[in-house]
Amino acid sequence: MLARILPFAAYVAFLAITQTIPSWPVTFGNRDWQDQVALWSYPVKTAVVLILLIYFRHQYDELRRRPLLDRTQAALSLGIGLIVYAFWVRLDWSWAVQGEGGEARGYNPFMVPGAAGLALAGIRLFGASAVVPVMEELFWRSFLLRYVISSKFESIPLGMFTPFSFGITVVLFGFEHDLWLAGMVAGAAYNGLLYYTKRLWSCVLAHGTTNLALGIHVLATGEWQWW
Repeated sequence: MLARILPFAAYVAFLAITQTIPSWPVTFGNRDWQDQVALWSYPVKTAVVLILLIYFRHQYDELRRRPLLDRTQAALSLGIGLIVYAFWVRLDWSWAVQGEGGEARGYNPFMVPGAAGLALAGIRLFGASAVVPVMEELFWRSFLLRYVISSKFESIPLGMFTPFSFGITVVLFGFEHDLWLAGMVAGAAYNGLLYYTKRLWSCVLAHGTTNLALGIHVLATGEWQWW
């Protein structure tokens, strides 16, 4: 249980810190230091989560099941990931966004000039498409989806469906994100993929595909609100 909760808890703790930054006292009437904390906390957060995932790697039996994915499952996962991305960038109505004024907060790595900004962009893309999907799918689809059914979650087959576990994970996954409606759509899609394939890697691949496509979209358009 700890192996699936702790990386997610560390991630959420960093989110809580960065989301409360605007309420911190301003030093010398200058908010630049707050922006710097928000920008540079992401590499730290990514490193902490990755270290925890590596440390607990031997406990993730669901990621070592063979075969990991067959071709059909991999293709389906990629397709679902791209479909979720297509929905994500359209479900940004003000009433479907958490936060003051109904506007999603953004992450613009190029607030830091030069090579440092490029490094931040690369780390953000790597973290979102490779680290976050593993961490979140271990928590949401491997742990919580089964824990809601039974506290002895490892006795529950991966991908077992109950209406309550489906509903509660979709709602909570949605409200983990600023775009809560888009998050719910994504949660429902990834849940459904797990029910069909019975493989956690299918959810990781779909989730990573969504985040990678979204990251490429952000870097190509400069629409930082998606980050």
